[in-house]
Amino acid sequence: MVRKRNAKYYIGKIIFYLVLGSMALICVIPLYWMVRSSFMKNTQIYVMDPFIVWPEEMLWSNYAEAIKAANFGTYAINTIIIVGGCLVGTLLTSAMAAYAFSRVEWKGKKICFAMILTTMMLPGSVTLIPQFLIWRNFNMVDTFWPLILPSFFGGGAFNIFLLRQFFLGIPKELDEAARIDGADALQIFTKIILPLSGSAMIVVGLFTFLNNWNDFFGPIIYLNKKEHFTLALGLLQLRGDYSTKWNLMMAGSTIVVAPCILIYLIGQKYLIEGISLTGLKA
Repeated sequence: MVRKRNAKYYIGKIIFYLVLGSMALICVIPLYWMVRSSFMKNTQIYVMDPFIVWPEEMLWSNYAEAIKAANFGTYAINTIIIVGGCLVGTLLTSAMAAYAFSRVEWKGKKICFAMILTTMMLPGSVTLIPQFLIWRNFNMVDTFWPLILPSFFGGGAFNIFLLRQFFLGIPKELDEAARIDGADALQIFTKIILPLSGSAMIVVGLFTFLNNWNDFFGPIIYLNKKEHFTLALGLLQLRGDYSTKWNLMMAGSTIVVAPCILIYLIGQKYLIEGISLTGLKA
């Protein structure tokens, strides 16, 4: 029997979607303004006319000029190297650490895990100077190593926590059955846990990609030579000393943001699935 829904239900739904649509619109407007301005003349950007929804003359040459002015090719290669190294290190070591905290019993496990979680409460400015001094003593300043190597030491507390919670949701009976068949801990990790944790690994990979692709703070501290700059630092090359061509700046920003939007659209399904399936066990 189909239950009849009253008017309050439909009014509530309409209000809900209106609020949700308004919030989405607020988030989309800055992106729309950036893309729109990337096709305009620099003087036209300053015209605050709300009726100019899209420029009449689309200047595709802004993108070519932005790429030429900021040497985006070299910066893109540098960014891909850093992001690729961070992805490998984070996915590998965070999964190994999460496996140790979720599937292996050892003395002091809870204390160590609590200490790792406390590092999430430390602001980055507190450890900034000690980290810089460490890398300087190793003669690694103005190289990619300070931006890549930290990902090979656990991959970050949040990633360890996320994967640990997901691994706890996998039945331990699978481990016991594998041990009866003669599998060791490494085989259980690589042939059982990782194949069942694809969505969670994709979530960690997405977060790692977005954080490192858009990272500005780390490269500006450790990279000095222009040939080592990333895309985030490359955008600074479009800023003049006395004036800035905002149309070129917006074109460059659109180029940098486009891969992030594309990766998110591709991995959105796995992102929602991975987060929704993450267990909440202690």
